[in-house]
Amino acid sequence: MKPIKPIRVLFLIDSIWGAGGAEVSLLRLVQQLPPERYQCRVITFHSDELADSFLARFPCPVEVWPMTSLSAPGTLGLINRLRRLVRQHKYDIVHTFFPACDLLFGPIAKLSGARALISSRRDMGIVRKPWHRTAYRAMHRMYDQVQTVSDSVRRYAIDTDGLDPRRVVTIHNGVDASMPAGSADLTRFVLGCQPGAPIVTMVANVRRVKGIDVFLHAAARVKQRFPGTAFLIAGVFGTNVEHVAYKEEVLRLRNTLGLEKEVRFLGASTQVPQLLAMSDVFALTSRSEGFSNALLEAMVCGVPSVASAVGGNPEVVEDGVNGFLVPPDDPAAAADRIMALLGDPEMRRRVGAAARKSVLERFTIEVMANRVAAAYDSLLLNTESTRDAAALLYEP
Repeated sequence: MKPIKPIRVLFLIDSIWGAGGAEVSLLRLVQQLPPERYQCRVITFHSDELADSFLARFPCPVEVWPMTSLSAPGTLGLINRLRRLVRQHKYDIVHTFFPACDLLFGPIAKLSGARALISSRRDMGIVRKPWHRTAYRAMHRMYDQVQTVSDSVRRYAIDTDGLDPRRVVTIHNGVDASMPAGSADLTRFVLGCQPGAPIVTMVANVRRVKGIDVFLHAAARVKQRFPGTAFLIAGVFGTNVEHVAYKEEVLRLRNTLGLEKEVRFLGASTQVPQLLAMSDVFALTSRSEGFSNALLEAMVCGVPSVASAVGGNPEVVEDGVNGFLVPPDDPAAAADRIMALLGDPEMRRRVGAAARKSVLERFTIEVMANRVAAAYDSLLLNTESTRDAAALLYEP
């Protein structure tokens, strides 16, 4: 019997820094796809040596093609390089992440001979610039399939970009069901958290869209009823002008609210499982979300969550059953739910157990990878009938 050739997949992603949800999801996907069936390659256009350890975890070739901007003179050279690569390797699928790859490099790859172009949409448009809206609508027929991380993102992509609904497939993120928790007691000791003191954790990069200011206002309310509670924020501070201004804003707010001792910014952390293992409550007060990896990680660790009812959060959290949903920009509602959980150990146990059960049933890496593989296979069965292929996958 003639051996079946593996499907050749080229992933194009604007940047890999090692901390974002898209990067982590891409890593998990490539690690999970069976190499005998899928031959993967990753190209990114922005990275640095700080991400080297993250890049080393990919089980496939990963290349960094440095690009300063789309309008830089060197970008034309990258376009020609990509053309030659696609023509040489005859990729079956080019799968793109983020605007530069969605709108430039992905279409170039398809025009250079790739059989199918797939775009991954992971947010509600928060990273888009004004011209992106026009460009995405103009390019909507270029994509053979669009994979969205939640039904909310799916609806947004269809409505905003004019996509054919039959070409848009929801594939939720997946989390590692065997996340090692490590020593929660040791982590508590290292962080200086007092034995028995309540701990409320948020895992999010410090951006306005993540609602760190909302979390601080909620923390001030919780402190009044549960003094001694530690509020931990694991995530990096951004370096552009907008992010630096927000960093200064939240640090001032922490001091204004008298939370200097209670609120700790931990920066980038490699110990998220340990942080979650020692937490009593996980909070996610985002103003917008596509589909949160951090929320899934908290839930699979059995930590009860309080999350804002935005984006894909309501697709994983059933309010009052496996977590709690609160309106965005409502610190009072968030604080009330956090305090209800802190004051009721049995509720924490029950909600946390239900959270873990729901993730193990629906949102594992295996489920995600199987859905992506099914999308790939169905699409390639007949690249001239991608509408029908995507329609078979979409689950209303």
